[in-house]
Amino acid sequence: YKLSVAPEMDIMEYCRKEWRGSTPVAKRMRKGYEAVAQKFASIRRVRGDNYCALRATLFQALSQATQLPSWLQSEDFAMLPENLLRKYDWIKQWQLKQKLGRKMGEISDEIKEYVILLRKKWKNISEIKDPIEKQEACDKLFKNEEEEYSLYEALKFLMLNTAIKLYNDDKNGRRVPVFSWLLFARDTSSDPCQLMHNHLNHIGHSGGLEQVEMFLLAYALQYTIQVYRLYKYSTDEFITLYPNDPEEDWPVVTLITEDDRHYNIPVRMCQETML
Repeated sequence: YKLSVAPEMDIMEYCRKEWRGSTPVAKRMRKGYEAVAQKFASIRRVRGDNYCALRATLFQALSQATQLPSWLQSEDFAMLPENLLRKYDWIKQWQLKQKLGRKMGEISDEIKEYVILLRKKWKNISEIKDPIEKQEACDKLFKNEEEEYSLYEALKFLMLNTAIKLYNDDKNGRRVPVFSWLLFARDTSSDPCQLMHNHLNHIGHSGGLEQVEMFLLAYALQYTIQVYRLYKYSTDEFITLYPNDPEEDWPVVTLITEDDRHYNIPVRMCQETML
């Protein structure tokens, strides 16, 4: 198995390898990496398929998990696929990843399997106290393709569930975050059904996450996703938070991107920034 998240490498060494030239872009990228290197010592490259935003976010969340998030603890969590399918018949068109040599069962059973796997892995990894062991457990999980891709299906389904909640809240006159209006203002996702057909079903296959879907992922996980967007160096979008007005008790994961399409992860916070 290939490791989906490469071993760590010194951040500036990585930058020098990737950005040698003297073009304005190369100079900006080097400046961006220098800024990240003030906070983090190393970088881990994330496999560059269309799952990379999900992969980088989940890897970071699990690497630093010390407890099971409250939404994963709720008793009806495992019933989510069944309950949603009962209300929304169109979810039957969810694009499941095809498993080799396996007959497709009921879609709700398949997804239930994935969300239970997500809870189990999160629980197991969060209970590991030793940081080295915890890292090894994460590395092992991200070497197991079958499990890894099942977890991304679970994340996508949680994103759909969150989108349905936000859409209904807005329709019922409740306050919703601004990104939710943007999400449903797109011609291609004016409601959750369209969002599923035109966006979520394609994530990992023919497309990655768009900006507005990074917000949706953050809300689904109840995590703040902090991204160093290197091509935006020296603008006020260089460090972008999803959501930009995060809840105080949400944990934070940090990612790096050069182009808003591919994400890598910074690791090893420099000592002085931890104090």
